[in-house]
Amino acid sequence: MELDRLDRDIIGALVEDARATYADIGAAIGLSASAVKRRVDRLRESGAITGFSARVSPQALGWTTEAYVELFCAGKTKPSDIALAVMRFPEVVSAATITGEADALLHIRATDVRHVERVIERIAAEAFVVRTKSAIVLSRLVDATPGTAVPVERNGSANPA
Repeated sequence: MELDRLDRDIIGALVEDARATYADIGAAIGLSASAVKRRVDRLRESGAITGFSARVSPQALGWTTEAYVELFCAGKTKPSDIALAVMRFPEVVSAATITGEADALLHIRATDVRHVERVIERIAAEAFVVRTKSAIVLSRLVDATPGTAVPVERNGSANPA
């Protein structure tokens, strides 16, 4: 789907505040509330907007320990098989295939180091996992807003930085 400037402005407004009303967004970008609603409906139907969610502080849930875990898989394990396996763990907040020796990188949040260890043990027990390599996060230096892979600027361009 091709996004025009108004679509990008709407998406930018929703990324900033997913609870903004159609009237508030319309006032900011120069459209009526009903025109914003029609565009949001179209963006959802096309898959440009995949959903709305609440961002909850992991600390509020007691999940204050983080780790990154490299997965080394047997043979030609398909990325979809890795995804299906790790999606079963609520502690896995993101997973990606990567370049280098490892096949995938997982980001885990847990209550403490022992909790991280138990999660890694359960993931390592998957039939396709040969070994894991993990690193515990000591302090977070930069933390981009969750759910926004590429920030959208109001002028319609993507800002990869």
